[in-house]
Amino acid sequence: MRAPVIDTAGLPTLAAPRVALRWLEESDAGALFGIFSSAAVMRYWSTPPMSDIAQAQRLIADIHEGFRTRRLFQWGVVRLEDDRVIGTCTLFAINESQGRAEVGYALGHDYWGRGYMREALTALVDFAFGKLGMRRLEADVLLPANADRDAAEQRAKGAAAKTVMKMVSTAAPYRR
Repeated sequence: MRAPVIDTAGLPTLAAPRVALRWLEESDAGALFGIFSSAAVMRYWSTPPMSDIAQAQRLIADIHEGFRTRRLFQWGVVRLEDDRVIGTCTLFAINESQGRAEVGYALGHDYWGRGYMREALTALVDFAFGKLGMRRLEADVLLPANADRDAAEQRAKGAAAKTVMKMVSTAAPYRR
């Protein structure tokens, strides 16, 4: 693992063609609540949809604490045209000594199918393998019952699911 490249009070902004990944502020709680209160967005998460904006405020506090302890790096995904938070991208379960982390993301339902998350994940993966010096990124890809990976990839709706599968499957293998 390289020397830490994140030595500021917050995460660096990562640029993509139509979106950016940026540090989440307390003022983003309303947008996060809109995303994480959606049953469609939370369908495959291990937590139920948010029911109160206070949960979004706690999420931001948890994100800031995770950054402080270097165990979680979670960016807000914003459209460049209006700086509106439309989703999040996360590196978590970060293991600097092994050069590995897990990837997660959420995108507001209104923005599915437009290629925003593909752009955001590309920026995140480039940053993780480049600046952070990660050697392995992992993601849980939830497949329908009795589905094989190739069939699931063909049926995946939205570019982001396909991107994560391909990025994770083509990541450099772990080397000691």
